Amino acid sequence: MTTDPKNITVLFLCVHNSARSLMAEAALNYLGGGRFKAYSAGSDPDEHPHPFALKALGLAGIHADELQCKSWSEFAKSDAPHMDLVVTVCDNVNDQVCPHWPGHPATAHWSYPDPSLVKGADEDVLHAFVQTLHQIHQQLANFIALPESALNKLTIDQSARDAE
Repeated sequence: MTTDPKNITVLFLCVHNSARSLMAEAALNYLGGGRFKAYSAGSDPDEHPHPFALKALGLAGIHADELQCKSWSEFAKSDAPHMDLVVTVCDNVNDQVCPHWPGHPATAHWSYPDPSLVKGADEDVLHAFVQTLHQIHQQLANFIALPESALNKLTIDQSARDAE
């Protein structure tokens, strides 16, 4: 069975789903040109997106008004959207037992530093978020640029890892 290359669904995971995974969700939905539908979630989600994540997205011209922190259990339900790819974006989530993902999607790990750990003046913290968003953008650009033939069910896993 082949994944529809015009409708690839991706779930980004991070523990708190307040910064990196949300930025990846918003960036892929913005950059993907309708080829991709991104979601994000966390094992222990915060109540609200990190304000500097929202600010970094805004500075990049990426719409973020509807972003919200969600539990990954929402995406493990039988009625959840089918995922073609599940990507962890923080190292801490790799130490946790992930739910069973319906449909057995491909998986990848794209590690980014946690900008929320940066302390200091607001401009220093914002700079860290902008830098992380830039790294996410670069990786997503590599992934999006893959030819449609690289995004079928048999090769999406390796293609996602090659985009690292």
